[in-house]
Amino acid sequence: MEIVVPLIVLVLLSSVASLTFASDPDSLQDFCVADKNSTVFVNGKVCKDPKLATADDFFFAGLDKPGNTSNPIGSSGTPVNVDQIPGLNTLGVSMVRLDFAPNGLITPHTHPRATEMVVVLEGTLLVGFVTSTPENRLISKVLNKGDVFVFPIGLIHFLWNTGKTNAVAFGAFNSQNPGIIVIANSIFGSTPSISDDVLSKAFELDKKVIDYLQGQFGPKN
Repeated sequence: MEIVVPLIVLVLLSSVASLTFASDPDSLQDFCVADKNSTVFVNGKVCKDPKLATADDFFFAGLDKPGNTSNPIGSSGTPVNVDQIPGLNTLGVSMVRLDFAPNGLITPHTHPRATEMVVVLEGTLLVGFVTSTPENRLISKVLNKGDVFVFPIGLIHFLWNTGKTNAVAFGAFNSQNPGIIVIANSIFGSTPSISDDVLSKAFELDKKVIDYLQGQFGPKN
């Protein structure tokens, strides 16, 4: 299924620009195209000579193509951040295309460096996020085509296709590199593994259950 990006997506992306003060610092020049060949490590990306910048440094093709959802969770994300568009370096924005098979799920995760705004292009999604401790309150809503929802920076959130057809959504971030921490993968699939004693006490589960979960989310998977 090919999707033509509608006006609402463009409005969504432009609105994220007003949030950039809350995340990545402002650029002090017209642009700072990331130099992918540099070995210098900084908080962001090193700029290449602006005289060498080309249109391709600010371009990405392919968000009209669906991602591969033939996996256990039935979903796929196609990111467009500074790694795909070097010209996003220092501009404080990025985006992602999200594809869902019926019953497909974007599992609980966080973006440590960005707030996310999502707009549904096709289908029906149940989305939600959990507020911080000690409240831990779930804020959730069913979204239909054209609906927009916001996930505040750093909070655990999810998206689930509750419809009987494929669903498509676009997300926009106020960071060139929002990052992602998938909760289950991070806790039960870390390398090296977190101690069974720590996890069994934290989750009040038998160590055999912890071993099983680590087997499901470990590096081999």
